[in-house]
Amino acid sequence: MMSQKTIAIMQPYFLPYIGYWQLIQLVDAFVIYDEIQYTKKGWINRNRFLQNGKDALFSIPLKADSDHLNVVNRFLTDDFDRLKLIRKLREAYRKAPFFEKNFSFFEDIILYEETNLFRYILNSIQKIMTALEIHTPLIISSNLNLSDFKGQEKVIEICKKTNATHYINPIGGLDLYDPRTFAEHDIELNFLRARPKPYVQFSNNFIPFLSILDVLMFNDISDAQKLLHEFDWVKK
Repeated sequence: MMSQKTIAIMQPYFLPYIGYWQLIQLVDAFVIYDEIQYTKKGWINRNRFLQNGKDALFSIPLKADSDHLNVVNRFLTDDFDRLKLIRKLREAYRKAPFFEKNFSFFEDIILYEETNLFRYILNSIQKIMTALEIHTPLIISSNLNLSDFKGQEKVIEICKKTNATHYINPIGGLDLYDPRTFAEHDIELNFLRARPKPYVQFSNNFIPFLSILDVLMFNDISDAQKLLHEFDWVKK
């Protein structure tokens, strides 16, 4: 009998919300797209944090380049002021209960001396996985020698290349994939929806799904690990 293997596939995101880490800790292998087109309106190089009781954006600036380039071919600007971003986030969270304990590794992530967008983000993912004690193997999609498929066909090909029997996608992909098509290839398809589990953010009303930075400013590592299990399964 063939053993089961569960995978997930995602774009690289910079300090993404808790649902991203829930997905990584849940699967047997996590595939990260590097040869995927960068989109300005996406979340690859930006995320949300808590500033003066409201959600605000932070980002890593990129060199101007063709909109058709893949993430692996995009670069940070030469004048990216890493210390300025650190000061911005430090000011927002310096009074948070776990600032002193957890902020330093975010400083290390931001100060990482890499200009390639994909490698810069990959380092951040690896560092946070270490902090959260997530040991899931990471697979870079270009290492799989994929065909020029798109969308659902590409996902199914990755599942086959990695010998996956189960594929898990965030709830946002509910309308993108057909369980019957996956079943035709002996792959079970499931969807994960993160729960907006409240935690205290100073004296403000809770704002869910901010960057993992926010989670680790208001939660010890052990409590953050518990939040990794606050999700629901959704069947299509």
